[in-house]
Amino acid sequence: MVYPRIIQGGMGVAVSNWKLARTVSMLGQMGVVSGTGIDTVLVRRLQVGDPGNHMREALEHFPIKDMAARIYERYFVQGGKDPDKPFKSKPVPAMVPPKALVELLVVANFVEVFLAKRGHSGLVGINLLEKIQLPTLPSLFGAMLAGVDFVLMGAGIPRAIPGALDRMAALEPTELSIYVAGAASDETYTNRFVPEEYMAPGADAPKRPQFLAIVTSHILANNLAKKSSVPPDGFVIEGATAGGHNAPPRGAMVLSETGEPVYGPRDIPDLAQFRELGMPFWLAGSYGSGGKLREAIEEGAQGVQVGTPFAFSEESGIDPELKARVIRAALEGAARVHTDPLASPTGFPFKVLQMAGTMSENVVYEQRERICDLGYLREAYRKDDGTIGYRCASEPIEDFLAKGGDPAETAGRKCVCNGLLATIGLGQRRKGGYEEVPIVTSGDDVANLNRFIARGQTTYTAKDVIDQLLSGIASADPVSAEA
Repeated sequence: MVYPRIIQGGMGVAVSNWKLARTVSMLGQMGVVSGTGIDTVLVRRLQVGDPGNHMREALEHFPIKDMAARIYERYFVQGGKDPDKPFKSKPVPAMVPPKALVELLVVANFVEVFLAKRGHSGLVGINLLEKIQLPTLPSLFGAMLAGVDFVLMGAGIPRAIPGALDRMAALEPTELSIYVAGAASDETYTNRFVPEEYMAPGADAPKRPQFLAIVTSHILANNLAKKSSVPPDGFVIEGATAGGHNAPPRGAMVLSETGEPVYGPRDIPDLAQFRELGMPFWLAGSYGSGGKLREAIEEGAQGVQVGTPFAFSEESGIDPELKARVIRAALEGAARVHTDPLASPTGFPFKVLQMAGTMSENVVYEQRERICDLGYLREAYRKDDGTIGYRCASEPIEDFLAKGGDPAETAGRKCVCNGLLATIGLGQRRKGGYEEVPIVTSGDDVANLNRFIARGQTTYTAKDVIDQLLSGIASADPVSAEA
């Protein structure tokens, strides 16, 4: 194994798209696609007419032709749908998902990784959230069918994932335990996946990708490394300034005057403890400069994971107009991120870039009618009759309460799923003409985007980011596993 100095972060819903990941990978570092919500992304790309025919090309390479054809025929719209019409819906995640959804998850993850790996031999990873459990197994297998090199996962404790990768690489039926609120201690719930049902007859088993757990403390890393039946292959150590979902502070939650979680000394990772584990690790969270890469290497890291600078590069999936507004704000010194302890239904703090006309504004948030129609962040719960139901703190409050939800959990909750899709220009249009509004997540390093922008320019590329990072070290060569 050859480890990269730079891992491009897996951001948002298709912010880390195949174009960005492919570019980074071809430049000798690790490009990473986001697998979160990629099934919805695929069907909406098809419904807007598949510009460039990239989805069709990838679908034609999927090993089970009939499966790919069913998806294409169901969702593709020649020339693109009427902009005033809503996107056609797809099944939502469930404990026992319909076959059509499992097929879509496998195929969509294959498509994104296939396109990211097309035409080169560089490293490509996929990022998933442990908190979103129901789509995990088919998502991983679809990525494996396309030859994904690394899987990165955080937003929870991904203890079971390395073992699941082992079993799927051996084409063994694989189960993943699913958290169900209100379940008794002796009740277990699992999601089952049979790999051979999604392979062409006689095909070779896919390779087993490396697994990097995204963690914030040496305590969790030590637990995963020494107490898991199959340990991870390494770690990404993510600080509180990184974008997206953040781990909550250790201990009791204390908020600042601006209503943000206060992180203290206990939240600073002990890198000496990580070095003692003897496993490869990368540092993340405001490491987007050459000096910070050099500092990380001096601390014993293989390199850094960088998200925010790549998120606003030309190749990322963020809507170009939004991207231009963010860059302009950064150049003017006006880009500000708020770590919102309430926005995400997951309960994890979520970094939200403050921008007029987005979900960061309370007036915009209040104007949106609550609806949960994508379901990625729904919580499974046990009903009184023993069956499974699903609820989301961002759905209509009366629905959430009728399902036994705590009313306190509804305060300030935003529909992150729909907001992130709007951020990449694939927002849903509702009856009455309402169009979903973006929610832009970013790390604190958004304030420093000017370091990548040449004088007189208003955009920058992924190469600009990589060149700036590598300027801080003597050698741009990747580091071998034996180093």
